Amino acid sequence: MAKRIFAAGLLISLVLLLFVGRLAWLQLLPGHLPAHAPAPGGRDGWKRMAVVQRQRSMVLDTGRGDFVDRYGKPITGETYSALAMFPVRPDTRGDREQLHALASVLEVTPNELQSRWDALEAPGFWHDGDEETPMRLTKDQADAIEKLNVEGIRVLPYRNRYISSFDAKHWIGFTSEHPEWLEAKHPDDLKAGRRKLSEQVGGSGLEKSLDSLLHGIGQTSVSYYMDARNAPLHGLDLRVRQPRNRYYPLQVVTTIDLELQNKLEAYADRMGLSEGAIVVLDTRNADIAAMVSRPKLHPGQFLSADGSEWENHAIKAVEPGSIYKLITAAAALEHRVAGRHETFHCDGEYGKYGLSCWKEGGHGDLSMEEGIAQSCNIVFATLAERLRAEELQRTAESLGVLERVGWHHDRAFGPFAHPLRLLEEEEEGKLFVDPGHADGGVMAQSGIGQRDVRMTPLQAANLIVTLLHRGAVMEPRLVSEIRYASGESMVKLKPRHAEQSWGRIGGGTADILLRSMEAVTDHGTGSSIRRGIWTVAGKSGTAEALRSGRYLNHQWFAGYGPTDSPRYAIAVLAANRPIGSGHQATKLFRGAMDIAAELESGKKGS
Repeated sequence: MAKRIFAAGLLISLVLLLFVGRLAWLQLLPGHLPAHAPAPGGRDGWKRMAVVQRQRSMVLDTGRGDFVDRYGKPITGETYSALAMFPVRPDTRGDREQLHALASVLEVTPNELQSRWDALEAPGFWHDGDEETPMRLTKDQADAIEKLNVEGIRVLPYRNRYISSFDAKHWIGFTSEHPEWLEAKHPDDLKAGRRKLSEQVGGSGLEKSLDSLLHGIGQTSVSYYMDARNAPLHGLDLRVRQPRNRYYPLQVVTTIDLELQNKLEAYADRMGLSEGAIVVLDTRNADIAAMVSRPKLHPGQFLSADGSEWENHAIKAVEPGSIYKLITAAAALEHRVAGRHETFHCDGEYGKYGLSCWKEGGHGDLSMEEGIAQSCNIVFATLAERLRAEELQRTAESLGVLERVGWHHDRAFGPFAHPLRLLEEEEEGKLFVDPGHADGGVMAQSGIGQRDVRMTPLQAANLIVTLLHRGAVMEPRLVSEIRYASGESMVKLKPRHAEQSWGRIGGGTADILLRSMEAVTDHGTGSSIRRGIWTVAGKSGTAEALRSGRYLNHQWFAGYGPTDSPRYAIAVLAANRPIGSGHQATKLFRGAMDIAAELESGKKGS
């Protein structure tokens, strides 16, 4: 009996030694892999193959925070069923009948299915043609695929960041891989494993300015386990890894009215706005209700020679033309170089600096208010020459058209370790290159919004809000709150007044300018848009600009409506238009205001 036990023990020991020896050989000596398996090479081949097996994974959700509009409608982020494919060996996938059925569901030929599957070197989603995002499966398609039980195929939930029904939006921006930026800005997070070089980071817009919070705490991925021969390991083939934290991903509540935004985007395209912007501000607090920029943004693509589609034209400063006459009038009234009822004479020529009025033969005698209504260059060149450069500069600063006006915080606060500016790409306005050398010609040309003067459509819309608030400058917001995934508030970004180092203009001055803008649409240069759903007021502008050796016009209109109870301030820029072409900005303003009026009426009715 004892001999039998000894013999059995000896046999078991020999078998174990054999397995240990085999394992040592695999670990320490160069291996010879089957022809159909990937060849990792080197004496660590089997170790590497083990790693390869563990890394056969794909990202389902980056964990990045999403954006919603002011009413909670999603702007980014949708989840739908997609087909995930793993590079398993052809002879393990399924029989001919199963594969033909799968090809039929995907509406491709069996040969195309096999060819695309054979070309896989890493797990990936099935794409329909040239679509950038994975093919969206219907419920019937998903059910049919799951019933086939084809190896290496799974129907999985895919998180699509940019909703397919919405155009890319400049103020949202885009994400891309940027390992150099991560290494420079977040070395500690990379070392600690909180961030990865391969992750998507914000490249522009809110995606960039809020990236420190949006990147989240980790991605959701799925791993498909296979053996060294690329065959599925049954019972261990699929594992999902995801962060378990009820607070993430975060949700950014914007001030945007998504329905208004989308309708204005469609309207701008329908009306042929090829370059420019439409900005809509809530007159109550300067919140940005809509911001449209054209040309359209196509993330990852350069469609023009100058890359202008990547620029947010709503926050890009260009020559403003005659809408700057509102600032000149305010300066003249505030510094008492002219009276409200003073009469000016326009015969069509200023007599110096090569300046003339747009109206041949001139306007005759007219007051300052009528000068605004008729956009008379002679009146405002005269007023500008009466002013000192610092007086016009101080008024422009008081009205918020020189500094960047978008919501910002100069110090770290709440979850932000650094100062925050929501619109990082916003440009400053400009009046003079050198105020100390502003002679009469510089003053006259600057007073009508030409020469070195620059303004953004956001500043123009905010100027209207400032006048409606009788000189108090607000900072337009794009974000009102950031929430945890649980719905609890992380931080609120409250409306803010801008710092006005030179004080604010008087309420009486603001009232005169507002009445003048009503005259513009009643019988002045904007009378063509007098009729509509709301009665509106505003100021038109046309600025001459030189682009690539060619003279073009920037056409502007900035105003508000309805005049009896202002709800929205809107600024429109139609940039680089041919000289002599119809005033597109004025038409776009009327249409944009009518769209806003219709939506407001619908909200009240519901």
